[in-house]
Amino acid sequence: MERNNIILIGMPGSGKSTLGVLLAKAMNYRFMDTDLLIQEREGKLLCEIIAEKGQEAFLKIEEEVNAGVAAERTVIAPGGSAVYSGRAMRHFVEIGTVIYLHVSLPELKKRLGDLAKRGVVLKEGQTLEELFEERRPYYERYAQITVDVTQEDIGIILSEIIRKLKEPEK
Repeated sequence: MERNNIILIGMPGSGKSTLGVLLAKAMNYRFMDTDLLIQEREGKLLCEIIAEKGQEAFLKIEEEVNAGVAAERTVIAPGGSAVYSGRAMRHFVEIGTVIYLHVSLPELKKRLGDLAKRGVVLKEGQTLEELFEERRPYYERYAQITVDVTQEDIGIILSEIIRKLKEPEK
């Protein structure tokens, strides 16, 4: 399998799905949302899986699905918690270029509604700020490209991603 996929990582609300679809169209790639693969496999919404089976079981299912992705010329948007799985992230690095869509905390607060309804993996009593600080080092570790998506116009963000993908690797 070639390394010709693009994997978008980042917090819930960073635009992985929205940008992923547009990027796939712009590059003539397919688009894959791994949260949808999980829901299809389990026959339930993410929030239902987490409520019924618990976070640990959800993360195990997510790891299995993400580590098993076989794709070519596809923009892949895994859930924000995918970075907790070293196995899944190593797989993504092997099959493509990992792009971290960074968004500021104040902007995230504006974009996100009820986290539980979104199927966000939060520890008991954990705030969005704490989740943001916990995940950021993971996103930064696995990212081969980082794009700030806090304020920019979506067209500008897309152009920046495409430009950065075409730059020779350092």
